[in-house]
Amino acid sequence: MSELRIALIAEGPTDYEVINAALRAILRQPFIITMLQPEATKPEFGGGWGGVLKWCYQASQSGCLSLDTYPPLSGFDLVIIHVDADVASKSYTDCGSEVAALALAKQWVSLPCAVPCPPPLPTVEALEHCITGWLGSMAMGAKAALCMPSKSSGTWLAAACFSSEHTILQGGECDLGLENRLSTLKLNERIKKTAVQYRAKAPLVTKNWEKIKADCPIASRFETLVRSCISLSRGPC
Repeated sequence: MSELRIALIAEGPTDYEVINAALRAILRQPFIITMLQPEATKPEFGGGWGGVLKWCYQASQSGCLSLDTYPPLSGFDLVIIHVDADVASKSYTDCGSEVAALALAKQWVSLPCAVPCPPPLPTVEALEHCITGWLGSMAMGAKAALCMPSKSSGTWLAAACFSSEHTILQGGECDLGLENRLSTLKLNERIKKTAVQYRAKAPLVTKNWEKIKADCPIASRFETLVRSCISLSRGPC
């Protein structure tokens, strides 16, 4: 069986490590994952959720009806667009005045759009409408899946590394500060938000994916979306 080709549009390199590890648990087929955003040849987009927004907006200007027919994605079986759910608590002005003006002109879903949590799902759904708005009239298509860990991909990493009773996981998917608190744990537990440290812990995400889904139901939602996309493009995964 040939390798699946996966495109990733993400906030940054630590998210890549977590998502890549999650996919190794979800998919039985071998795959090659290519990070299209952030991308070194397009520094004008920058990183973070603002970079994802700009990538989506650029795609929307192509005139294509969906991501399935967008030429830069033609060689991929699966496209993952990642934004952490904490973005629902942000503002377009956080990305600068030009983005704020664009959001107003295009009548994008307003930010912040967070809903009281728990449960985390209503906020994730509100943010989903926001992201699809960045694509304008361009549809997601059959091979694109949204990945929106609540409140961050660091929550999935924490669930992989620590018991469900650990203090870091209290509040879990509703804790805006969890990812930052990972870097302040006692020395033998501390995980700084760097690609090197996330990569070192990433095998635990693959190994403990079932536990992550139990602690973080939004992870199950991501798995379902991925499996659905692959089934449509390549058959059962």
